[in-house]
Amino acid sequence: MDPVLVEVTRGARVESAHRGAAIVVDAGGKVVFSAGDVDLPVYPRSAVKALLALPMVESGAAARLGLSDGEIALACSSHSGEADHVATATAMLAKAGRDVSCLECGTHWPSYDGAARALAAAGQQPSALHNNCSGKHSGFICLACDRGDDPSGYVKPDHPTMKVITAALAEMTSTTLDDGNMAVDGCSIPTFAIPLRALALGFARFGSGQGMAADRAAAARRIRAAVAANPRLVAGTNRFDTKVIAALGERVFVKGGAEGVHCAAIPELGLGIAVKCDDGAGRAADVITATLIARLLPNNGTPDPVVAGLSRPTLTNWNGIEVGAMRPTGGLV
Repeated sequence: MDPVLVEVTRGARVESAHRGAAIVVDAGGKVVFSAGDVDLPVYPRSAVKALLALPMVESGAAARLGLSDGEIALACSSHSGEADHVATATAMLAKAGRDVSCLECGTHWPSYDGAARALAAAGQQPSALHNNCSGKHSGFICLACDRGDDPSGYVKPDHPTMKVITAALAEMTSTTLDDGNMAVDGCSIPTFAIPLRALALGFARFGSGQGMAADRAAAARRIRAAVAANPRLVAGTNRFDTKVIAALGERVFVKGGAEGVHCAAIPELGLGIAVKCDDGAGRAADVITATLIARLLPNNGTPDPVVAGLSRPTLTNWNGIEVGAMRPTGGLV
């Protein structure tokens, strides 16, 4: 059984506890930190979007289509469906000669309440552009069109563009990806069960460029710089990834996924991080990830105050009264 890594307090008592696993490795696979079963395959879901965006950049498709840094950042995002997210996805599709009708990610209301309320107040319905994965899917469509592939059905595992994307993920994580570990993600693309150890290795490579061909290492640098310059486009208002990237810039790359998965890279140290909460709690994955980043990446000997705060967030009720907190525990402290 995985250890308890995060406790949730109310008053003086522990009200809830989250078990999980986490690992930090370098680009050679050397373990710097480990807790829990880091060899159990997990679905990384959206946490690996930056790795899936590598073919779009390394192939030259992003340059040939004139994609901006903001558009590259959105290709790595799980955005909140805010106006700038929708506009950026629309612009990406237009550069490929396509529009919203080409998206195969499905439709849901914006996850940011303010954006959903504004849409409803205007008497409008959401479209696939509001889907949190529309940036990723727009990137896939851009790659398909640049390759000369018909983008129709790009979400299927046997689509030629998706095969290229899957191959990049397999190479980055040194993991065999096939029918034996494949399932369907929320946005309909394939998702593959990969051990945390392998995910951390992939992000150590992504952040350091080690173990990658020159074109892919350059693409990783471009993606990291684009994300650091556009933290809002990677997530959105009051979102964990946006806060961390806005605070630390190119010193860190972090990306959360569904069901309590987080991955991160610390380029200057050549380290990769992978986290999975057993109960799928994203709030606990945030605390674990922030704790590891704060420990590994101090600023003049002390953790960045934003990241430190995210590692021990306070909990308030609807009247703004502080009622408890979340805190790392077990092997994290």
